Amino acid sequence: MIDLHSHILPGLDDGSRTVEDARELARRAAEDGVTAIAATPHVRSDYPTRPEEMERGVSGLREDFLREGIDVEVLPGGEVDLGMLATLDDDALRRFTLAQSGRYLLVEFPYRGWPAGLEEMVYGLGLRGVLPVLAHPERNREVQSDPARLSEAVRLGALVQLTAASVDGRIGRSSQAAASKLLELGLAHVLASDAHTPDIREAGLAAAADELGDDLAGFLTVEAPSAIVAGQPVPEPPRKARRRRWRLLF
Repeated sequence: MIDLHSHILPGLDDGSRTVEDARELARRAAEDGVTAIAATPHVRSDYPTRPEEMERGVSGLREDFLREGIDVEVLPGGEVDLGMLATLDDDALRRFTLAQSGRYLLVEFPYRGWPAGLEEMVYGLGLRGVLPVLAHPERNREVQSDPARLSEAVRLGALVQLTAASVDGRIGRSSQAAASKLLELGLAHVLASDAHTPDIREAGLAAAADELGDDLAGFLTVEAPSAIVAGQPVPEPPRKARRRRWRLLF
């Protein structure tokens, strides 16, 4: 499995504080079947991570994991706040794309309120050759009230990343129900941990994947993430698996 959202880089944001934290996250991810994990530090006003800081962190963890025998590949990336997008030039934008493919960018979806100009943002990034991967929208109250509201953004090219802890119910019924509805509607494309520390949204996808059935779990954790890492088009989610998941929960 490939985990495309984590805060594993030590000392850059509200995620891993030390290299020991990062090692523990990676070891748990490996035990869970994750072979690659994207380092996606916050890029926002309170954590204004620069591309070179992220790249140094990725290089350092790769070297450390090699020495420690931790068999998890660390991929570059960033979780970019909507308000920061206009401040990034094309070079910085490309360097923050997932796996630096130049194609897919993890964009932080707010927890409160509907983001103004969402569809315009998706369209504008498309003009720059980039497709946004919307991080954890199922945790937003507006999305929870009306998950289908994301349809237009997805139609314009956005992808949706669900948090594993939402799917398996660890962070509440509202997030779980919204995640389930997004899956039913075909508006979810990636399952990721959003791991911060070993104690806050720890790494690992297996528990959530087990809730989904083989076809959908494989799509969300292997097929779609592999296409994103390669900068290739992401296929449509499997329809039968979506309907099965909805019946199981409701």
